[in-house]
Amino acid sequence: MSQINKEDVKQEVFDLYDDYAHDRLDRRAFMQKLSLYAVGGLTVPALMSFLMPDYKGKVQITADDPRVKSEYITYPSPKGGGNIKGLLCKPADAKKKLGGIVVVHENRGLNPYIEDVARRAALAGFVSLAPDALTPLGGYPGNDDEGRAMQAKRPKAEMEENFIDAFNYLKAHKDCNGKVGVVGFCFGGGIANMMAVRVPDLAGAVPYYGAQPAVADVPKIQAPLLIHYASLDTRITEGWPAYEAALKENHKKYQAYIYENVNHGFHNDTTPRYDKAAAELSWKRTIDFFTQNLK
Repeated sequence: MSQINKEDVKQEVFDLYDDYAHDRLDRRAFMQKLSLYAVGGLTVPALMSFLMPDYKGKVQITADDPRVKSEYITYPSPKGGGNIKGLLCKPADAKKKLGGIVVVHENRGLNPYIEDVARRAALAGFVSLAPDALTPLGGYPGNDDEGRAMQAKRPKAEMEENFIDAFNYLKAHKDCNGKVGVVGFCFGGGIANMMAVRVPDLAGAVPYYGAQPAVADVPKIQAPLLIHYASLDTRITEGWPAYEAALKENHKKYQAYIYENVNHGFHNDTTPRYDKAAAELSWKRTIDFFTQNLK
Protein backbone atom coordinates (compact mmCIF):
# COMPACT_ATOMS: atom_id res chain seq x y z
CA MET A 1 0.00 0.00 0.00
CA SER A 2 1.31 3.45 -0.83
CA GLN A 3 2.51 5.51 2.11
CA ILE A 4 -0.28 8.06 2.33
CA ASN A 5 -1.35 9.58 5.62
CA LYS A 6 -5.05 9.12 6.25
CA GLU A 7 -5.19 12.65 7.66
CA ASP A 8 -4.03 14.08 4.31
CA VAL A 9 -6.93 12.54 2.40
CA LYS A 10 -10.11 14.60 2.05
CA GLN A 11 -13.41 13.16 3.22
CA GLU A 12 -14.71 13.47 -0.35
CA VAL A 13 -12.23 10.76 -1.37
CA PHE A 14 -13.70 8.34 1.18
CA ASP A 15 -17.18 9.28 -0.02
CA LEU A 16 -16.15 8.49 -3.60
CA TYR A 17 -14.84 5.12 -2.52
CA ASP A 18 -18.14 4.44 -0.76
CA ASP A 19 -19.99 5.18 -4.00
CA TYR A 20 -17.63 2.88 -5.91
CA ALA A 21 -17.82 0.09 -3.33
CA HIS A 22 -21.62 0.17 -3.46
CA ASP A 23 -21.88 0.20 -7.25
CA ARG A 24 -23.04 3.79 -7.61
CA LEU A 25 -19.90 4.54 -9.63
CA ASP A 26 -18.20 2.24 -12.12
CA ARG A 27 -14.40 1.93 -12.02
CA ARG A 28 -13.83 4.38 -14.86
CA ALA A 29 -16.02 7.10 -13.33
CA PHE A 30 -14.44 6.46 -9.93
CA MET A 31 -10.93 6.99 -11.30
CA GLN A 32 -11.99 10.10 -13.20
CA LYS A 33 -13.49 11.69 -10.10
CA LEU A 34 -10.54 10.54 -8.01
CA SER A 35 -8.20 12.42 -10.33
CA LEU A 36 -9.59 15.70 -8.96
CA TYR A 37 -7.91 14.87 -5.66
CA ALA A 38 -4.60 13.66 -7.14
CA VAL A 39 -2.65 16.77 -6.19
CA GLY A 40 0.43 17.60 -4.21
CA GLY A 41 2.29 14.43 -5.05
CA LEU A 42 -0.75 12.17 -4.78
CA THR A 43 -1.33 10.15 -7.95
CA VAL A 44 -4.52 8.32 -8.91
CA PRO A 45 -2.78 4.91 -8.69
CA ALA A 46 -1.44 5.82 -5.24
CA LEU A 47 -4.90 6.86 -4.05
CA MET A 48 -6.43 3.69 -5.52
CA SER A 49 -3.84 1.55 -3.73
CA PHE A 50 -4.46 3.45 -0.50
CA LEU A 51 -8.22 2.94 -0.62
CA MET A 52 -8.34 -0.73 -1.56
CA PRO A 53 -8.41 -3.52 1.05
CA ASP A 54 -4.99 -4.81 2.10
CA TYR A 55 -5.29 -8.27 3.61
CA LYS A 56 -1.57 -8.97 3.97
CA GLY A 57 -0.55 -8.82 7.60
CA LYS A 58 -3.94 -7.51 8.72
CA VAL A 59 -5.45 -10.78 9.96
CA GLN A 60 -5.87 -10.72 13.75
CA ILE A 61 -6.64 -14.43 14.23
CA THR A 62 -4.90 -16.55 11.60
CA ALA A 63 -6.44 -19.68 10.10
CA ASP A 64 -3.90 -21.88 11.90
CA ASP A 65 -4.34 -20.27 15.32
CA PRO A 66 -4.35 -23.23 17.76
CA ARG A 67 -6.94 -21.53 19.96
CA VAL A 68 -9.63 -21.87 17.29
CA LYS A 69 -10.90 -24.91 15.45
CA SER A 70 -12.19 -23.90 12.03
CA GLU A 71 -13.33 -25.79 8.96
CA TYR A 72 -15.20 -25.15 5.75
CA ILE A 73 -18.57 -26.83 5.65
CA THR A 74 -21.55 -26.81 3.31
CA TYR A 75 -25.17 -26.59 4.35
CA PRO A 76 -28.40 -26.88 2.37
CA SER A 77 -30.22 -23.78 1.13
CA PRO A 78 -32.99 -25.16 -1.13
CA LYS A 79 -34.52 -21.76 -1.95
CA GLY A 80 -31.12 -20.07 -2.12
CA GLY A 81 -29.43 -21.75 -5.05
CA GLY A 82 -28.34 -25.03 -3.48
CA ASN A 83 -25.65 -25.94 -0.98
CA ILE A 84 -23.73 -23.01 0.49
CA LYS A 85 -20.13 -23.02 1.70
CA GLY A 86 -19.29 -21.44 5.03
CA LEU A 87 -16.49 -21.18 7.57
CA LEU A 88 -17.47 -22.86 10.85
CA CYS A 89 -15.40 -21.89 13.89
CA LYS A 90 -15.38 -22.69 17.61
CA PRO A 91 -12.92 -22.45 20.50
CA ALA A 92 -10.44 -25.32 20.37
CA ASP A 93 -10.96 -26.02 24.06
CA ALA A 94 -14.77 -25.97 24.00
CA LYS A 95 -16.21 -28.49 26.46
CA LYS A 96 -19.89 -27.57 26.27
CA LYS A 97 -22.45 -26.35 23.81
CA LEU A 98 -22.07 -22.70 22.88
CA GLY A 99 -24.18 -19.84 21.63
CA GLY A 100 -24.07 -19.49 17.84
CA ILE A 101 -23.30 -16.44 15.71
CA VAL A 102 -23.97 -16.13 11.99
CA VAL A 103 -21.36 -13.74 10.58
CA VAL A 104 -22.58 -12.00 7.41
CA HIS A 105 -20.14 -10.58 4.89
CA GLU A 106 -20.22 -7.30 3.00
CA ASN A 107 -21.28 -7.00 -0.64
CA ARG A 108 -18.30 -8.97 -1.95
CA GLY A 109 -18.42 -12.48 -0.55
CA LEU A 110 -16.52 -14.30 2.18
CA ASN A 111 -13.22 -12.42 2.13
CA PRO A 112 -10.28 -12.76 4.58
CA TYR A 113 -11.58 -9.98 6.84
CA ILE A 114 -14.94 -11.69 7.43
CA GLU A 115 -13.25 -15.06 7.99
CA ASP A 116 -11.09 -13.30 10.59
CA VAL A 117 -14.21 -11.90 12.28
CA ALA A 118 -15.68 -15.41 12.42
CA ARG A 119 -12.55 -16.64 14.21
CA ARG A 120 -12.67 -13.65 16.58
CA ALA A 121 -16.23 -14.61 17.49
CA ALA A 122 -15.10 -18.17 18.20
CA LEU A 123 -12.20 -16.97 20.32
CA ALA A 124 -14.72 -14.96 22.36
CA GLY A 125 -16.51 -18.21 23.26
CA PHE A 126 -19.07 -18.86 20.52
CA VAL A 127 -19.55 -21.22 17.61
CA SER A 128 -19.71 -19.09 14.46
CA LEU A 129 -20.70 -19.67 10.86
CA ALA A 130 -19.66 -17.28 8.11
CA PRO A 131 -21.43 -18.23 4.87
CA ASP A 132 -20.28 -17.30 1.38
CA ALA A 133 -23.27 -16.09 -0.63
CA LEU A 134 -21.11 -16.32 -3.76
CA THR A 135 -21.04 -20.13 -3.51
CA PRO A 136 -23.54 -20.69 -6.38
CA LEU A 137 -21.24 -18.61 -8.63
CA GLY A 138 -18.05 -20.37 -7.57
CA GLY A 139 -17.34 -18.63 -4.27
CA TYR A 140 -15.29 -15.59 -3.27
CA PRO A 141 -12.86 -15.10 -6.19
CA GLY A 142 -9.87 -13.85 -4.22
CA ASN A 143 -10.33 -10.12 -4.65
CA ASP A 144 -13.08 -7.74 -3.62
CA ASP A 145 -13.67 -6.01 -6.96
CA GLU A 146 -14.54 -9.28 -8.67
CA GLY A 147 -16.45 -10.43 -5.61
CA ARG A 148 -18.59 -7.31 -5.67
CA ALA A 149 -19.37 -7.79 -9.36
CA MET A 150 -20.31 -11.42 -8.72
CA GLN A 151 -22.54 -10.62 -5.76
CA ALA A 152 -24.43 -8.04 -7.83
CA LYS A 153 -25.51 -10.93 -10.07
CA ARG A 154 -27.12 -12.92 -7.27
CA PRO A 155 -30.84 -12.49 -6.57
CA LYS A 156 -31.31 -10.67 -3.26
CA ALA A 157 -34.15 -12.99 -2.20
CA GLU A 158 -31.96 -16.06 -2.68
CA MET A 159 -29.14 -14.56 -0.63
CA GLU A 160 -31.57 -13.80 2.18
CA GLU A 161 -32.52 -17.48 2.21
CA ASN A 162 -28.82 -18.43 2.36
CA PHE A 163 -28.39 -16.63 5.67
CA ILE A 164 -31.70 -17.74 7.16
CA ASP A 165 -30.70 -21.31 6.31
CA ALA A 166 -27.32 -20.66 7.97
CA PHE A 167 -29.21 -19.73 11.13
CA ASN A 168 -31.20 -22.97 10.95
CA TYR A 169 -28.06 -25.04 10.34
CA LEU A 170 -26.22 -23.46 13.26
CA LYS A 171 -29.19 -23.69 15.63
CA ALA A 172 -29.35 -27.46 15.07
CA HIS A 173 -25.57 -28.01 15.17
CA LYS A 174 -24.27 -30.40 17.82
CA ASP A 175 -21.91 -27.74 19.22
CA CYS A 176 -24.61 -25.07 19.54
CA ASN A 177 -26.85 -24.54 22.57
CA GLY A 178 -29.75 -23.53 20.31
CA LYS A 179 -29.38 -19.78 20.87
CA VAL A 180 -28.23 -18.11 17.66
CA GLY A 181 -27.61 -14.46 16.85
CA VAL A 182 -26.30 -12.62 13.81
CA VAL A 183 -23.70 -9.93 13.19
CA GLY A 184 -23.34 -8.38 9.76
CA PHE A 185 -21.38 -5.61 8.09
CA CYS A 186 -22.58 -3.28 5.32
CA PHE A 187 -24.70 -5.62 3.14
CA GLY A 188 -24.47 -7.96 6.09
CA GLY A 189 -25.87 -5.27 8.38
CA GLY A 190 -28.95 -5.14 6.18
CA ILE A 191 -29.16 -8.93 6.33
CA ALA A 192 -28.97 -8.79 10.13
CA ASN A 193 -31.93 -6.39 10.17
CA MET A 194 -33.79 -8.62 7.70
CA MET A 195 -33.21 -11.68 9.87
CA ALA A 196 -34.51 -9.81 12.92
CA VAL A 197 -37.73 -9.31 10.97
CA ARG A 198 -38.02 -12.77 9.44
CA VAL A 199 -36.59 -15.13 12.08
CA PRO A 200 -38.86 -15.14 15.15
CA ASP A 201 -36.46 -17.16 17.33
CA LEU A 202 -33.35 -15.14 16.52
CA ALA A 203 -31.61 -14.52 19.85
CA GLY A 204 -29.97 -11.23 18.92
CA ALA A 205 -29.00 -9.09 15.92
CA VAL A 206 -26.02 -6.76 15.53
CA PRO A 207 -26.13 -4.77 12.29
CA TYR A 208 -23.05 -2.70 11.51
CA TYR A 209 -23.96 0.25 9.26
CA GLY A 210 -26.74 -1.76 7.66
CA ALA A 211 -29.79 -0.73 5.67
CA GLN A 212 -32.88 -0.53 7.86
CA PRO A 213 -35.94 -2.73 7.34
CA ALA A 214 -39.23 -1.24 6.25
CA VAL A 215 -40.96 0.55 9.11
CA ALA A 216 -44.04 -1.63 8.49
CA ASP A 217 -41.94 -4.72 9.30
CA VAL A 218 -40.64 -3.50 12.65
CA PRO A 219 -43.58 -5.02 14.63
CA LYS A 220 -42.35 -8.48 13.51
CA ILE A 221 -38.99 -8.07 15.30
CA GLN A 222 -38.65 -10.25 18.39
CA ALA A 223 -34.87 -10.25 18.89
CA PRO A 224 -32.97 -7.64 20.89
CA LEU A 225 -30.88 -5.36 18.67
CA LEU A 226 -27.45 -3.77 19.03
CA ILE A 227 -27.04 -1.25 16.21
CA HIS A 228 -23.77 0.37 15.13
CA TYR A 229 -23.57 3.41 12.82
CA ALA A 230 -20.87 5.78 11.59
CA SER A 231 -21.58 9.51 11.78
CA LEU A 232 -19.96 10.23 8.39
CA ASP A 233 -22.02 7.50 6.73
CA THR A 234 -24.97 9.73 5.89
CA ARG A 235 -26.20 7.34 3.19
CA ILE A 236 -27.14 4.84 5.90
CA THR A 237 -27.67 6.99 8.98
CA GLU A 238 -30.37 9.07 7.28
CA GLY A 239 -32.65 6.05 7.65
CA TRP A 240 -32.07 5.75 11.39
CA PRO A 241 -34.58 8.31 12.79
CA ALA A 242 -37.56 6.56 11.18
CA TYR A 243 -36.26 3.14 12.23
CA GLU A 244 -35.70 4.28 15.81
CA ALA A 245 -39.15 5.87 15.98
CA ALA A 246 -40.70 2.58 14.86
CA LEU A 247 -38.64 0.58 17.37
CA LYS A 248 -39.78 2.87 20.18
CA GLU A 249 -43.40 2.88 19.05
CA ASN A 250 -43.44 -0.91 19.02
CA HIS A 251 -41.56 -1.23 22.33
CA LYS A 252 -38.67 -3.19 20.86
CA LYS A 253 -35.49 -3.87 22.82
CA TYR A 254 -32.54 -2.11 21.24
CA GLN A 255 -29.34 -0.20 21.84
CA ALA A 256 -27.86 2.03 19.16
CA TYR A 257 -24.55 3.81 18.88
CA ILE A 258 -23.41 6.37 16.34
CA TYR A 259 -19.62 6.58 16.35
CA GLU A 260 -18.47 10.13 15.72
CA ASN A 261 -16.15 11.18 12.89
CA VAL A 262 -15.81 7.69 11.43
CA ASN A 263 -16.78 6.26 8.05
CA HIS A 264 -18.90 3.39 6.83
CA GLY A 265 -16.72 0.31 7.18
CA PHE A 266 -14.93 1.54 10.31
CA HIS A 267 -14.74 -2.00 11.72
CA ASN A 268 -12.88 -3.38 8.70
CA ASP A 269 -9.20 -3.18 9.63
CA THR A 270 -7.99 -3.88 6.09
CA THR A 271 -8.99 -0.50 4.64
CA PRO A 272 -8.13 3.12 5.59
CA ARG A 273 -11.73 3.67 6.64
CA TYR A 274 -10.86 1.58 9.71
CA ASP A 275 -11.02 3.40 13.02
CA LYS A 276 -9.27 1.46 15.76
CA ALA A 277 -11.06 3.08 18.72
CA ALA A 278 -14.55 2.73 17.23
CA ALA A 279 -13.85 -0.80 15.97
CA GLU A 280 -12.59 -2.06 19.31
CA LEU A 281 -15.33 -0.39 21.36
CA SER A 282 -18.10 -1.61 19.05
CA TRP A 283 -16.70 -5.15 19.07
CA LYS A 284 -16.49 -5.20 22.87
CA ARG A 285 -20.12 -4.08 22.97
CA THR A 286 -20.99 -6.77 20.43
CA ILE A 287 -19.37 -9.58 22.42
CA ASP A 288 -20.94 -8.32 25.65
CA PHE A 289 -24.33 -8.27 23.90
CA PHE A 290 -23.96 -11.82 22.62
CA THR A 291 -22.68 -13.02 26.00
CA GLN A 292 -25.83 -11.63 27.58
CA ASN A 293 -28.22 -13.06 24.98
CA LEU A 294 -26.70 -16.32 23.76
CA LYS A 295 -25.26 -17.98 26.86
